[in-house]
Amino acid sequence: MEKRSKDLKIIGRLVQIDIPQWNINEIEAKIDTGAYTSSIHCNHIAPVNNGKVRFNLLDPSHPAYNDKILEMPIIKTKAVKSSNGKVEERFVIKTVIVLEGQKIEAHFSLTDRSEMRYPLLIGRRVLRGRFLVDVSK
Repeated sequence: MEKRSKDLKIIGRLVQIDIPQWNINEIEAKIDTGAYTSSIHCNHIAPVNNGKVRFNLLDPSHPAYNDKILEMPIIKTKAVKSSNGKVEERFVIKTVIVLEGQKIEAHFSLTDRSEMRYPLLIGRRVLRGRFLVDVSK
């Protein structure tokens, strides 16, 4: 059963999240109610033979960058139409994030967001039943 809107936590268009599995704390993310799946900035994204994907998280210029190569199971691949209209096939992984004190299992598509201001986008799948977005915040 869905929570009533008055029971949902109100968040703004920018939030701080933690990703405990990757030892990342207070990384800034943009809320994107137009996206279903969340996305995260990665480099050197490559599938490996065991149904996993290998990647570097973020860029060396980002304060949370640690040059660590991560390997995660591929949940699925998904065709995603980006804001510039291009369709890109992306790997989707899952991890737990902490947003406003709530631990949430989130799916992230992996993509190069180096040209974007925020390395993470949080989509509707994470927000639904938990948060309302007030863009004035």
